[in-house]
Amino acid sequence: MAERDVTVGQLLLAEYQTIKDEQKTRIGFRDNLLYVTLTVVAAVIAAAAQAKQTEMLLALPPVCVVLGWTYLVNDQKISAIGAYVRRELGPRLATMVQVEGAEVFRWEVAHRGDARRVSRKVVQCLVDLLAFCVVPLSALVVYWGGGDTSAGLLFLSVAEALTVAGLGVHIVLYAVPFGSGNDAG
Repeated sequence: MAERDVTVGQLLLAEYQTIKDEQKTRIGFRDNLLYVTLTVVAAVIAAAAQAKQTEMLLALPPVCVVLGWTYLVNDQKISAIGAYVRRELGPRLATMVQVEGAEVFRWEVAHRGDARRVSRKVVQCLVDLLAFCVVPLSALVVYWGGGDTSAGLLFLSVAEALTVAGLGVHIVLYAVPFGSGNDAG
């Protein structure tokens, strides 16, 4: 075999490294979306309060939905990468090792057995709902309570509320492993 020949095992390890790099990038991006959301929420609330214009709060639902959906999609891809490593890549590499009981990529399975995993997942779901759904719905309630609503903006705000509610449903479905076919990581 020539030095430049690549083995299947080397290809699998290269694939592992590549998808773990993608996962790491997605984790950083996803986590930063929460900070971006908090910053945008604070800026819109401050601007609306300073201008005494509750209509400005109508900017929060679409922004939170876009950021929330992006967060959710990245979170799902992060989980999908972990599932792929556990179910496909790891077993393929383990068969190549040809050692009885060989286990590869143990961390991909080990961290999922943490006794506090379920409580962390529940709290994360609540944080996601708070950041991406409760905050924009609260902004809509403040707008509706302001009393000075036009028919067009009222219609828009109801459509925004329905969109935010739809995002909330998806956040919960993705958080519940048996609810979405998602292999929540």
